[in-house]
Amino acid sequence: MAPNECISALGGWEGFEVCEWRQERRGIQSWCVLRLRRERTAAAYCSGCWREAPAIHDVEWRTVRDLPLFEHAVELEVPRLRVACAHCGPRLELLPWLQPYARVTCRLAESVSRLCAVIAIRHVAAYFVLNWKTVKEIDKRTLERRLGPVDLQGVTVIGMDEFAIQRGHRYATVVIEPARKRVLSVGRGRSREELRPFFTLLGPQGCAALQAVVMDMNSAYELEVRLHAPQAQVVYDLFHVVAKYAREVIDRVRVDEANRLRADRRARHLVKGSRWLLLRNRENVTREADQVRLSELLAANRALLTVYVLKDDLKELWDYRHEGYARRFWIGWYRRAIRSRIEPLKAFARKLHNYLPGLLAHCRYPLHTSLLEGINNKIKVIKRMAYGFRDDEYSFLKIRAAFPGIG
Repeated sequence: MAPNECISALGGWEGFEVCEWRQERRGIQSWCVLRLRRERTAAAYCSGCWREAPAIHDVEWRTVRDLPLFEHAVELEVPRLRVACAHCGPRLELLPWLQPYARVTCRLAESVSRLCAVIAIRHVAAYFVLNWKTVKEIDKRTLERRLGPVDLQGVTVIGMDEFAIQRGHRYATVVIEPARKRVLSVGRGRSREELRPFFTLLGPQGCAALQAVVMDMNSAYELEVRLHAPQAQVVYDLFHVVAKYAREVIDRVRVDEANRLRADRRARHLVKGSRWLLLRNRENVTREADQVRLSELLAANRALLTVYVLKDDLKELWDYRHEGYARRFWIGWYRRAIRSRIEPLKAFARKLHNYLPGLLAHCRYPLHTSLLEGINNKIKVIKRMAYGFRDDEYSFLKIRAAFPGIG
């Protein structure tokens, strides 16, 4: 078998064969340039209707990249036909190994996309000797074809949360379906306007089918849900409520107590340096020295003891599955908070009381945003791996691809 015939057989360029080849060195990179010609018996098909074309309209030579051969980058010189189709007019020839107007073969595009799933674009570009913009566009088009439009049929429960996309308090909103663990929508911003396109896409029937929406205590999210799906039950999850309690109550009381103890430097230093110790769950304080320090701190300061105990008690509200029992527990917790004479705690309890229906809804819909928090952490990994994103549409496609769902 002649060398050209061997390369043609291994290359698999259907309808074409290698007529000549040469090796070049461009800078430090070695290149293998293959010139292709049409096989004499090969028929030409229209890319519009897929029918065999009776005549050729014109021919234009194109340079196309293919997968590397050993240590050599591969470049193809391809005669690209425009056929004279009786039904579609002048159209590009249909080739199974090369998309219309593409400058890389289908198999190179597939390899680029597979690598982009695990390493940064710039590393893929360096490996294949491609421009990083070319690599990004290849991966973007591949993701668009593979993912397609999101299927919103049968969605009854959703969760929504925000995540940071850039420095300077710039956020995006992610909507997921907890049951199937898939991302339904990602949009820049965290206001009602940014969330509205999701409900528009869901449509009136989809909005009417929603039963529950789990979220943090974001008023913009809740108002938009009430507007489009008033029958849906809003559910507030444990994580965000306890995080809010830590910021608005424990931190505030700790600072107030540290300021009150200015005259006692040792006691002030103990209180002031106890932030992370107080925010951790009791069962997570495993070091003996930390356990002793926490016990001494709570024994010496009644205000910190009160807010620490009430924090653990508040978590028990999410253990109830009967709304009546949960409401009775809440009433007891609320009374203790109001009678504590600790102003930050009283203010938090009154504020939380306004969200009581969403807290009690957890009894009927035991949902939480832990999956959302896990998705947010994965999004951070995707951003770090890519060294950030400039294209929102592409970054959102990457997020959807990372969470395609189950079932």
